[in-house]
Amino acid sequence: MFRPEQGGDEPGIDAALRACFPSAAEARLVQALRLSQALSVSLVALWSERIIGHVACSPVSTDAGEWGLGLAPVAVLPDHRRQGIGGQLVEQAILASQRAGCTWMVVLGDPTYYQRFGFHPASRVLLQSAYGGGDYFQAQELQPHGFPRLGGMVRYRQEFAACGC
Repeated sequence: MFRPEQGGDEPGIDAALRACFPSAAEARLVQALRLSQALSVSLVALWSERIIGHVACSPVSTDAGEWGLGLAPVAVLPDHRRQGIGGQLVEQAILASQRAGCTWMVVLGDPTYYQRFGFHPASRVLLQSAYGGGDYFQAQELQPHGFPRLGGMVRYRQEFAACGC
C-alpha cells in the first residue's frame, strides 16, 4: 500500500533511509526538508503497516525563477527490493506531482532505470544541474509545454548542500 506521509511516520522513514544509503545524509536531508515544510511530495510504501519505502519530491528552480520538482531520495528496505516497490513509489510521486500542478520534474539517477518513467537527459531541454551529472541528470515534462522555455541551471534547495547531498 502507498500513501502520503503522515504524522508519526518520521521514525520509519528515517530508518528506511538510513538502511538504504551508505551515510545518514539522505535521512538528514528529508528531516531538513520536512522542517522547512519543503516536502512537496512525501509518500511511503507499507507492508503489514510497517514503512518499507519512501520517496520525496522538493522544489527546484531555474535561475530565471521557473519552478519544478526534484525527485529524491527514493528508498526501499533491502529485504523488500526487486519487487517493483521502488518503481511504484516513483510512479506515485510523478502522479502526485502532476495532480499538484507541477509542470516539470528532474532527477539525478541511473538513466537506464529512470527512462522507463519518462525521464530523459535534461540537456535535451537545455536544463543543467548545479551538481553536474551529465546524462544522469534527467528531466520529465509533467504538463504540456511545461518545461522552462529558456532551460537554465536547476538549483536545489539549500537543504541539499547543507546535508551533503
